[in-house]
Amino acid sequence: MATVRIPEDEIVERFIRASGPGGQNVNKVATAVELRFDIARSPSLGEAVRERLLARRDRRVTDEGVLVITARRFRTQDRNREDARQRLHDFIAKGTEPPKPRIPTRPGRAAKERRLKEKRVRSQIKRGRSTTGWE
Repeated sequence: MATVRIPEDEIVERFIRASGPGGQNVNKVATAVELRFDIARSPSLGEAVRERLLARRDRRVTDEGVLVITARRFRTQDRNREDARQRLHDFIAKGTEPPKPRIPTRPGRAAKERRLKEKRVRSQIKRGRSTTGWE
């Protein structure tokens, strides 16, 4: 697995107010973190990694290729910031792993026989529905 270093200037962090319980603190302090990372225009990522990350069907990636991670799990800015960066690290780590090649397989003899037997049974059922032979 290749290591990828992302410089600080490619990561945009914005602190927003978190929703949910927290009393008066939640209305005054912006503890949640919205981290943005432009996958499509990042010079730090290799072409193969970039294509794999953009090809993933992830709702956090916008149509422009920007990854948006919102961390609001903790009550402090620092913990939420660490959480967002860890989630960015995990997301990019998944993109650095090359996909496992698919090994084509064939059905075994027993599977073929089961399929043909089922076809014969189905054929008999359908043949029995026909109106020929009625008097």
